[in-house]
Amino acid sequence: MPKVSVIVPVYNVEKYIERCIKTLITQTLSDIEIIFVDDGSKDNSKKIIEKYLKLYPNKLKYLYKENGGLSSARNYGIPYAKGEYIAFLDSDDYIEPTMYEEMYNTAQKEKSDMVECDFIWEYPNKQVYDCGVIYNGKKDALEKARVVAWNKLIKRDIIEKEKIEFPNGLRYEDVEFFYKILPSLNKISFVKKYFIHYVQRENSIVNTQTNRTKDIFVVLNNVIEFYKSKGIYQEYKEQLEYTYTRILLCSSMKRMCKIKNKEERKNALKETWNNLNTQFPEWKKNKILKNKNLKNIYMRSVNKVTFKMYCVIMYLM
Repeated sequence: MPKVSVIVPVYNVEKYIERCIKTLITQTLSDIEIIFVDDGSKDNSKKIIEKYLKLYPNKLKYLYKENGGLSSARNYGIPYAKGEYIAFLDSDDYIEPTMYEEMYNTAQKEKSDMVECDFIWEYPNKQVYDCGVIYNGKKDALEKARVVAWNKLIKRDIIEKEKIEFPNGLRYEDVEFFYKILPSLNKISFVKKYFIHYVQRENSIVNTQTNRTKDIFVVLNNVIEFYKSKGIYQEYKEQLEYTYTRILLCSSMKRMCKIKNKEERKNALKETWNNLNTQFPEWKKNKILKNKNLKNIYMRSVNKVTFKMYCVIMYLM
């Protein structure tokens, strides 16, 4: 059984895939399985992968499926993974050579269900180092964790046992996946090193805001319904309320303000305010929101009047 299986969704990334492959096949962890899931690419991505398949037939796997999106590709690859741990990596990103060895060794040493590392935002003209906080326990993770899937190792047995998948057809799939698997993670560890180069492409989905930006409402509501279905909603209600508030009034609101179509932008922002106050009408009384930091100060200042003002400011930024 491989120590780590890395699932790499592929869709029209011929300009980037070779760099990604090279950083995977040169990992210092030798007992690694790399699964490329071609999500119906129309370019030369397959030819590039096949070149390396011939060189590393025991390490690389190639799967093809009809186009269904990032979540669909990741979900398709999970049943093929045989590793003790599963990792996800986007095909336009690349990683440092010791990443999976160091993360796996930490997982073994600390008997971890999940291990997280730091990463670098790679822009055309600059790099931004993203150093996450070390959170303690599930409630703290709900409040503070970075929800991206690709900077983590997760025990395969947990993913399979809990049947956690990425939501098909929705943006912000990592949000739903992470918050759903979190209650099953009893031990989370950290390797405080910048292992991943998170490449920012101008025309990528994550940097293009449309009416699809409203998918965040569906994703967050899916998470809340999941916690209710598991009978753990009341246990985590404070953290879920805070997280819901933080996402809608911070990162999500900023994205909504960047929707180019004026009518769609207006409706998305209106839904943001309505969703927050419908789902959590008492959100301003949240105990975590009272902690003194700049983000909380901003959120506490939001009301029906200032919300509109902040929307204008974010639109102009």
